[in-house]
Amino acid sequence: MSARMGRWTVYVLVAIGFAVACAFLSNWQFERNENRAEQIALVEKNYDADPVPLAELIGADGALDPGDVWHPVVLNGEYLSDEQLLVRNRPHGGTSAYEVLVPFRDVDGRVFLVDRGWVPPGEGDSPDSVPAAPSGEVEVVVRLRPSEQLPASGRGAPEGQVPTIHLPAIDQLVDADVITSAYGQVVSEDPVGEGTLGGFDSPTDDPGPHLSYAIQWILFALMGFIFIGYIIRTEIVKHREEVEGVVAPVKPSRRRDRDADIEDELLDAR
Repeated sequence: MSARMGRWTVYVLVAIGFAVACAFLSNWQFERNENRAEQIALVEKNYDADPVPLAELIGADGALDPGDVWHPVVLNGEYLSDEQLLVRNRPHGGTSAYEVLVPFRDVDGRVFLVDRGWVPPGEGDSPDSVPAAPSGEVEVVVRLRPSEQLPASGRGAPEGQVPTIHLPAIDQLVDADVITSAYGQVVSEDPVGEGTLGGFDSPTDDPGPHLSYAIQWILFALMGFIFIGYIIRTEIVKHREEVEGVVAPVKPSRRRDRDADIEDELLDAR
């Protein structure tokens, strides 16, 4: 009995450990679902809002409020086309495209990085051509985007290119003090530049599978206890049968009894 109890205790502990792991993973998926819902709500609030001057959302301290991401701002000034950079390996049009980054000097004197759009890859390590930004005084409407992280792989890029839009690193490459908290994805330019660049798709409002995954992990935890309970019950039933020697009694055949009676009657008759 003690051996079985010890084994069952191990079974239960395994089920509890599995349930704890499932609870952790379920909570992680619930948090991801909540974060995704907040992102969707932020896009719905800001994406089609009326543009405001850059200074209203990014003050003198250069900080970007997370609640202002995707909000359109209007810039007035000129592009610093000589400082143009290309961002490698951006997923557009089913290819690893290049996004075109051009610093923009606003009327308030600050330099803000504008992502003008994307161009397809060329034959080598650069696109075949890049449409030039408009020269002179330009009015540009962009949507605010936060600075990206440096690539975890540590990969670099050829001269004139960057592996990601990490604004502090780009600030070191540009001959101007660039705002490092945010950049802008272009919405419109007036006047427009030469040629045509690929535009940006609007963010998806798909909440993703996180909620269903969270529920699945809860069900897995319950199934773990059910499975352990089934194993223990099976062992109990098997042990009971072995101890009690449960064997179905064989009922004597009534037909056989009648045959024996007939034989006795025949013998008596002789």
